[in-house]
Amino acid sequence: MAQPNGKRRLRTLLGTYPHTAALKDRTLTSDRIEFDFTEFTPVWDGFDSMVRHHAFDVSEMAAVTYMAAMAYDKPMVLLPAAMFGRFQHPFAIYNADRGPMRPQDLNGKRVGVRAITTTTGAWLRGILANDYGVDLDSVSWITFEEAHVAECEDRSERAPPGKSIVQMLLDGELDAVLGERSADPRIHNLFGDPEAEAARWYQNNKVVPINHLVVVSRELVETEPETVREVYRLLLEGKTTSGEPAANPDPIPFGIEQNRPALQLMADYAFQLELVPKRYSVDEMFEPVRRLLA
Repeated sequence: MAQPNGKRRLRTLLGTYPHTAALKDRTLTSDRIEFDFTEFTPVWDGFDSMVRHHAFDVSEMAAVTYMAAMAYDKPMVLLPAAMFGRFQHPFAIYNADRGPMRPQDLNGKRVGVRAITTTTGAWLRGILANDYGVDLDSVSWITFEEAHVAECEDRSERAPPGKSIVQMLLDGELDAVLGERSADPRIHNLFGDPEAEAARWYQNNKVVPINHLVVVSRELVETEPETVREVYRLLLEGKTTSGEPAANPDPIPFGIEQNRPALQLMADYAFQLELVPKRYSVDEMFEPVRRLLA
């Protein structure tokens, strides 16, 4: 939809970060396009609107949700623009009042995760299986939300309505939780020293886990490639002009090759966890925009 000023107006969902702040407060603008922002808090509450109802032209999107969307031919295309990445080890917790616990103690336990396809949960389950030998099939997975992609198979047990994931942990109804933190003194980290474990994991894998990237509608790619190029340019400029010090390793990489290591490892995990029916390659993910963004 064009504005009276001639700019292409794009329905947009992006979280508020240092690298998106200038786009949201209109400090950074374009002669060609204008972002019409819709706000969700947290931002992932809007992802199903994109996946199920095509509510946006431009949308932040969880990495695993995008891979599941590929499997079911949802009409959106991934841009090599990371919005949010972090080491995941701090987000695995247990109730120390019930005794000490290590990753290897999860076998046969009841473990809570917000939804079966959450990207943080997928990263942590992949790490637990591949680096700590946890038998994920022996774990009873308790979830609180359905997947953003409705077609995804979900064999988890759904928590009773109205139950809180951390409160269930404190009440002894869960043995551990993935994807959450808590200031309650009873809550300890499953990895003991999560920062040290994350540093060791990085030395072995040379990857910063990416949670969210940006997608655009397939129609936009097919009919308005110049608009897509301008979206990517603005996102990149938002990052480079944010004033944030350069990080090494970079948790929000831009570019296909820069995103390749983390996305390929997540694709391997997603297939291993049976969240997607095949092991997608990074080249498959970016094929629709490779030439467009060259």
